[in-house]
Amino acid sequence: MKSYSFRLLAVIIVCALWVVLHGCTSSPSSRFYVLTSTTAPGPETKPSAEDGCLSLGIGPVILPDYLDVPQIVTRKAPNELSLAEYDHWAEPLKDNFARVLAKDLSNQVCTKVILLFPWRGGIPVDYRVEMNVLRLDGSLGENVSLEVWWMVFSGDRARMLLAKRSTFTEAVGGQDYKSFVSAQSRLLGHFSDEIAAAIKTLPK
Repeated sequence: MKSYSFRLLAVIIVCALWVVLHGCTSSPSSRFYVLTSTTAPGPETKPSAEDGCLSLGIGPVILPDYLDVPQIVTRKAPNELSLAEYDHWAEPLKDNFARVLAKDLSNQVCTKVILLFPWRGGIPVDYRVEMNVLRLDGSLGENVSLEVWWMVFSGDRARMLLAKRSTFTEAVGGQDYKSFVSAQSRLLGHFSDEIAAAIKTLPK
């Protein structure tokens, strides 16, 4: 009787270990994403001493707390959000957002340098672009939206030259997170178009 009990216990232990190991080996691995620039350099963006190219400062970029997380956030309903279990940002979203925006702007505005906040106080800039992101999310297979308050200041921040609230929407196309992030990258391209157009109208 004891021998049978030991054999039964051994079988149970082996089965339990198999289930645990099988579950571990079959779980999906995490995937990591970054926003990327979607604009192409224009012919007028090559810096020279004669054409009055600008020095820009970008940031700070302020994100709502619900976006300042490693997981990619999607919207399931107007008041319900979902955090992806295996699909994450490869770096803090606000840093990625600022860097891609700077890249997009450098492709649209003739710039000598673009600095990301915080930059050293001894480096002069012509304009500072600051922004407060209100929304950057959407639904897989549907649309993504970017809503942002943004301001352009003089280089010393003594004067606000422009303040605007902008909203952009882009179709996702696919049901996967790769398509979702690609659509968000295009949103940044649209946002940079608007900033670049505004900067070109400001007095130098």
